[in-house]
Amino acid sequence: MAVSPQQIKELREITSAGMMDCKKALEATNGVIDDAIIWLRENGLVKAAKKSDRIAAEGVAFAKTNGKRGIVFEVNSETDFVSKNEKFMSLIKEIGDALLAASAKTLEEALEVKLSSGTVKEACISATATIGEKIELRRFVSVDGDSIAVYNHANNRISVLLQFEGDISQEDAYDVCMHVAAMAPKYLSRDEVPQDFKDQEMHIIKENTDLTGKPENIAKGILEGKLSKKLAEVTLLDQGFVKDEKQTVGNFIKSKKATLKSMYRFEVGEGIEKVITDFAAEVAAQLKG
Repeated sequence: MAVSPQQIKELREITSAGMMDCKKALEATNGVIDDAIIWLRENGLVKAAKKSDRIAAEGVAFAKTNGKRGIVFEVNSETDFVSKNEKFMSLIKEIGDALLAASAKTLEEALEVKLSSGTVKEACISATATIGEKIELRRFVSVDGDSIAVYNHANNRISVLLQFEGDISQEDAYDVCMHVAAMAPKYLSRDEVPQDFKDQEMHIIKENTDLTGKPENIAKGILEGKLSKKLAEVTLLDQGFVKDEKQTVGNFIKSKKATLKSMYRFEVGEGIEKVITDFAAEVAAQLKG
């Protein structure tokens, strides 16, 4: 039967479940609110909604390419135990296959990509209910074109997606991917480094450099040299290549008659403020409830 927006709104306010889940529940129970609440509980969706404000800072990062399109994404969970869960890893594979085959460009579009049962967003909600931890697709990037390379670290926590221009071999491109994974450059080139980052680093350098008695031009050269060294540490093209430290990554790529257009490195949980949970207090609170 058709359900009204007002019914969906009422059910959402009671259960905090997703709009589409409320719609399904009402359709399955002929619009009876009390029965719909029971339906949501039986399907674990109220439980999933209650976990929606939990912090998920663990999980899996994954990159994949078919040669003409490349993707990298991160799916988070609350604990690292979930990354060893067979159902969770099956979900990661299904999401990866679906996102690679789709044309999604943004996270919002990725969440609406169809899987075998519902959208990516709905599958994460369902996994939250089944596994018992908050599961969410946190971020997603895609690139289209030629010369795409990816790398996934064995621990499933670091993934890299690179796009080149030129005839660089897959082996050489993969080596650059591994370098990015290992050395974690913040920026592709110095042109991408924000001015506020440079200003902050220069302030730190000045505070920790004794320039007593140095002429102004000499002092300026010392400071600029130290800043240049710092920028070389955080920009990929200026870093010493891990497979041949005699040359920079930029020179290595150039020697292959190629250029690097884009770099994406996802590490699970980066940028998320983790919360240390007092499990004893949590259990006590649940018992009181």
